[in-house]
Amino acid sequence: MDSPYPSSASNPMHSVFTLPVLVAALGYFVDIYDLILFSIVRVPSLKSMGLQGPALVDQGVFLLNMQMTGMLLGGILWGILGDRKGRMKIMFGSIFLYSVANIANGMVNTVEWYAAARFIAGVGLAGELGAGVTLVSEMLHKDVRGYGTMIIATVGVMGAVAANFVAGFFSWQHAFYIGGVLGFLLLALRICVHESGMFREMKTADVSRGNFFSLFTDRRRFAKYLDSILIGIPIWFVVGILITFSPEFGKALGIQGGVSAGNAVMFCYIGLIFGGLGSGLLSQFLKSRKKAVLSFIALTIAGIAAYFCLAGASSASFYAVCAFLGLGSGYWAVFVTIAAEQFGTNLRATVATTVPNFVRGMVVPITLLFQLARHQFTIETSAIMVGTVCVAVSLLALWRLEETFHKELDYYEQCP
Repeated sequence: MDSPYPSSASNPMHSVFTLPVLVAALGYFVDIYDLILFSIVRVPSLKSMGLQGPALVDQGVFLLNMQMTGMLLGGILWGILGDRKGRMKIMFGSIFLYSVANIANGMVNTVEWYAAARFIAGVGLAGELGAGVTLVSEMLHKDVRGYGTMIIATVGVMGAVAANFVAGFFSWQHAFYIGGVLGFLLLALRICVHESGMFREMKTADVSRGNFFSLFTDRRRFAKYLDSILIGIPIWFVVGILITFSPEFGKALGIQGGVSAGNAVMFCYIGLIFGGLGSGLLSQFLKSRKKAVLSFIALTIAGIAAYFCLAGASSASFYAVCAFLGLGSGYWAVFVTIAAEQFGTNLRATVATTVPNFVRGMVVPITLLFQLARHQFTIETSAIMVGTVCVAVSLLALWRLEETFHKELDYYEQCP
C-alpha cells in the first residue's frame, strides 16, 4: 500500500521518527497532563467554590467518579468509532473534546458544572492512547513497533511533570486553560497526519467493523480480551492503593518526617517515565512483549515488597521506593500494544481504546476489596493481600496470551 511516510520495509527505524508517532506521543502528553492536573488542583479549586473539611474529600471523590464514568463510556464510544470511521478521526475528536472540556473546567464556579466538565473531559481523554497506539502499530514495521509505543509512553508520562510544574506557577483556572490551548495547538499538527493504510484498505472490504459485542460472543476472543485487561491491573493497584493512600501507609509504617501524597505521586511518575522507556527498549531487545511485561511485573513485585519493608525509614527512602514502583509499573504502553496486536484490524481500535479504560475502571473493585479487607486486617496486611491477588491474576493472564512481537497485523477478525 502507498504510504506518505518513510518506507518501513527498507529501513524500519526511519518510520519511528515520523509525524504520526510524534502526534500520538504529544496527544498522550496532554492526556496525562489533564488527568494529573485535576488531582493536583482538586483542593484549591473546590475551596474556591466555598467547600471545606470533609466536603473536599466527598466532592473530590464524586468528581473523580464522574471523570471515570466518562472514560469508561468514552472508551467504548471512541473504540467503536475508531474501527468504523478511522483512527485519525477519533484522535481528532478526542483531543478536541477534552481541549474544550479543559477550558470549561477553568470557568466552572459550582460543583455541578465542575462535574459536567470532568465527565466531558473523561469522555475525551478515553480515546487518546488507544487511537495513538493503534495508528502507530499499524504504520510501523513489526520489528520496531515497540520503539513507537515506547516514545508514546515516555513523552506522555512527562505530562504529569508538566502538570505539577504548571500548577505550581499558575492558578488552577489558568492551569486548565493551558491544557486546553496545548490541545488545540496539537490539532494543527494532526491535520498533517494521514490515516493508517490498513484502515484505508479495510474500508473497501466486506467485513464487520467495530463490533464491540463480538468481543463477548466468541469464547476464545473474549478470553483474549479479558486477559489483555488483566495484565494491566498491578499498575493500578500501585497507583490506586499504594500511591494514593501513601500518607496513611506512611503513618502505619512509621515513616520519619511523614509522607506527602503529592510527592509520592511525583516520584512515582518520574519512575514511570523511565519505566516506559525501559519496557519499550526491553521488548525490542528481547524481541518479546510478554518477556518484557513479565520482567516489569517482577520489578513491581520487588517494589511492593520493598514498600512494606520500610518500617521506621526516612521519607526520602519512602519516595525512592515510590519511584521504583513507578519504574516497575512503566509497562503501560507495552501492555496496550499487546492488546492491539492480539486482534484484527476491524476490532483493533475498539480493543486498544477500551482495554486501558477498563483497567483504569478496575480501580473501583480493587479499592472496594481493599476497604473490605481493612475491616478485618491492618492496612498493610490488607494491601498485601489485594496486591497478591492482582499480581497473581496478571501473571496467569500473561501466560495465557500469545506472543505478538513478530505478528503481522494486516488481517481481520471473523465477526458475525
